[in-house]
Amino acid sequence: MSVKILAIETSCDETAVAVVENGRDVLINEVLSQIDIHKEFGGVVPEVASRYHMEGIIPLIEKALKGASLTLDDIDAVAVTNGPGLIGALLVGVSVAKALAFALGKPLIAVNHLSGHIYANFLENEINFPSVTLIVSGGHTDLIYMENHLEFQVLGQTRDDAAGEAFDKIARSLKLGYPGGPIVDKMANSGEDNLGFPRVYLEKGSLDFSFSGLKSAVINYLHNQKQKGLQVKIEDVCASFQQAVVEVLVDKTIECAKQKNVKHVMMAGGVSANSSLRSLMKERTIKNNLNLYYPPLKYCTDNAAMIGAVAYYQFIAQDFAPLDLNAFSTMTLDNVYKK
Repeated sequence: MSVKILAIETSCDETAVAVVENGRDVLINEVLSQIDIHKEFGGVVPEVASRYHMEGIIPLIEKALKGASLTLDDIDAVAVTNGPGLIGALLVGVSVAKALAFALGKPLIAVNHLSGHIYANFLENEINFPSVTLIVSGGHTDLIYMENHLEFQVLGQTRDDAAGEAFDKIARSLKLGYPGGPIVDKMANSGEDNLGFPRVYLEKGSLDFSFSGLKSAVINYLHNQKQKGLQVKIEDVCASFQQAVVEVLVDKTIECAKQKNVKHVMMAGGVSANSSLRSLMKERTIKNNLNLYYPPLKYCTDNAAMIGAVAYYQFIAQDFAPLDLNAFSTMTLDNVYKK
């Protein structure tokens, strides 16, 4: 049986539409980015994001269907991210998805954005369970344990700033622009980890994360150097900050895999594209005889193909949403798909 799912993602500042067949075959994946728009403000402005979603969503759906040589009649279900994310942005996608599902008489599938990031790994990889996934993005830093499809257990999460959020704030302090992650990563490649920024592990055995202290340490260093009239080598600041983040992310992921006795480790989210994170995680997983998976760069940031991937397994499980589906700015991943 072939299942074609039209997937919609509008949780933040990317309007995305994809058609995914049987959870893995991406027939089309269109993304309309707003990065250039939000650069002017140094970060995402929710109201602005919502307005651009409204302008772009219908033309993007039409473009996606045309690009895949499909019509709406060829679609078996409509999937949409309904949380977590910016509430106004989410509501644009949810409203359009509900209208399409109702008009077509096809099932509506509500997808948790975080599960989408995890399932970006399944688009091009054969992955066995049980597994542990490190989700690292602008809004989330989580460790997720899975024993099977659609079964999620949150083992660790950030207590304050997410990793991607910390990258953006440090980039802003250094006046490097937005988004901060790719810029800091590039600058770090020319710098040295020589500033001794703290690695925050919290209490012994904890799998939670905290980056606010590290962020403060970097900002305090910059202020102190400025007050003393001393030159700051931006590349070294980026390298020292990035290494402090990456070491904690990798150490806790390896510890999580050991605690759960798993052999399969995944990474997901925009920060999983970070070159130092990929390099150190690869080194440490090899050392610990673990299998490492991460998505291609095009599926690391927000996209609709990942939403179509997880929606396929919900379709098989007959996990359909009602037409009064709402959007939620916060949403847990713990057992979210268990009925």
